[in-house]
Amino acid sequence: MPGGRHVAAVTDAHFDVAPGECLVLVGESGCGKSVLASALLGLLPSNAQTAGSARLGGLDLLTAGERTLARTVRGRMIGLIPQSPAAHLTPVRTIRSQLEETVAQLTGVRGRAALRTAAEEAAARAAYPGGHLDRYPHELSGGLAQRAATALALVGGAPLLLADEPTTGLDRDLVEHTVDELRRHLHTPTDDGPSGTDTGGRALLVITHDLVAAERIADRVAVMYAGRLVELADAEGFFGSPGPRHPYSRGLLRALPERDFVPVPGMPPELGDLPAGCAFAARCERATDACASPPDPTGTHRAVACHHPCLPEGVRARTP
Repeated sequence: MPGGRHVAAVTDAHFDVAPGECLVLVGESGCGKSVLASALLGLLPSNAQTAGSARLGGLDLLTAGERTLARTVRGRMIGLIPQSPAAHLTPVRTIRSQLEETVAQLTGVRGRAALRTAAEEAAARAAYPGGHLDRYPHELSGGLAQRAATALALVGGAPLLLADEPTTGLDRDLVEHTVDELRRHLHTPTDDGPSGTDTGGRALLVITHDLVAAERIADRVAVMYAGRLVELADAEGFFGSPGPRHPYSRGLLRALPERDFVPVPGMPPELGDLPAGCAFAARCERATDACASPPDPTGTHRAVACHHPCLPEGVRARTP
């Protein structure tokens, strides 16, 4: 950053996503979710630095060169539904033209009639109306641009799909259609994909603020706060019983209109000025002096980065 200042946008993000599984990443705006997705695709700005590894098959995405990322990874190994779809659509070409080109590049379909049919089928999967295929991006509403971007991302049948806010601008019926289509995509075998082998399904990483959509699609939920994963849990227990264990995760669910409709108090800290201890402590009603030191990720509560995690009813905290 200017003046030699550094910001840790994402720190210690340890997780995996298996074929046939959907991991949903949730958290407030600015916590690092989209930065994480950009790192996997090699789309970070030039002043960014990465460490660690991010493996897809035998390839480390963080050390792969731009040639490998452009020719092998993007679209073929990893599909992307971008957070700002209108900015990712080519402004001087129709949606039909962009779909046909993508189909030709990623699937090998040839011939004008075959490409036209394949493009229309791809549009239908994303509920993009066929009557709007010959429109340009500037002629589309936000919801139509979102559906066009989803259609493009599904074309390649990539083993991993990153969906960054895939339901933005959609009404509830289209939200449900989109997440159901992503779920169907998830369970489609990849024997026709780039690897040439059947892995039993595709992996899906969804970044979203829509917790209702998350509950509909997720197998597991990862919660990010101030650049760190603070909880990783099975979706059934997270949204049902016993519920989340991190106080911040509980606060996110309580904020839903169909639940308590109570906002999380306060504001997230600046990533360039994080406290030495737990970043959520200033907003947490469970905070004690122990929270002045960071939670131990290898301690008793390894899936929850918290000194005082919420426990299921009937379970008492043990003190050493």
